[in-house]
This record gives sequence, structure tokens and C-alpha cells, in this order.
Amino acid sequence: MVVRRVVPNIPSDAAQESRAFYGLLGFEQVMDLGWITTLASPSQPAAQVSLMAYDKTAPVVPDLSVEVDDVDASYAAVRGAGAEIVHPLTDEEWGVRRFFVRDPNGRVINVLGHR
Repeated sequence: MVVRRVVPNIPSDAAQESRAFYGLLGFEQVMDLGWITTLASPSQPAAQVSLMAYDKTAPVVPDLSVEVDDVDASYAAVRGAGAEIVHPLTDEEWGVRRFFVRDPNGRVINVLGHR
């Protein structure tokens, strides 16, 4: 299994102000779905941060997103280990296949792969 990127998700009702703030650090907006905005470094595109007002289909805003090359294998591994699945494996309308799992620290991780 290969990890492609790791993105912190910041719960935010202040997307515009947050975009401006992270712009001071060199981030630029690369995605805006209304409920989630992703900012990235132009020189290192995998260096990202996401701002989330809510999650469109899941019960919580995840703390972290981890993009992997094989989301089905990741799902099987964490289920096999008995980890708590917070949001089931789902094909989302915006082009990702994902699930949420709770880590041993209680953090919710969005594990995803692009379709």
C-alpha cells in the first residue's frame, strides 16, 4: 500500500478568512466544493490543508485525510484489525472512494483514493 498524501482537515466556518491567512504562508486554493476548500503549495502540490464547514455525506468532519493507492486494501486492513469504521466505504459523487476510521487516539481519519 502506498500513501500518496496526507492532508490536515481544519473545521472552519471562516473559509474566506482562512484562505487569506494560509495565502500568507504561500498556499493557493486548488479546490472549492462549497463545504470543503483545499489549499496547496504551488511548489509542492501534495503539501495541502483543507478547510471544512461540514462533510457532505459523513457524520463528522475528519481530522485528517490520507490518500492511498488502494483504498479497498486499506479498508480490508483496518476492518481486519477491528478498528472502528465511522463512515462506510463509499463512492462519492466528487470522484473519490473513501471511508472514515477512528485511530487509537480517537481521531477520525478519512482514507481515500481517486477513482
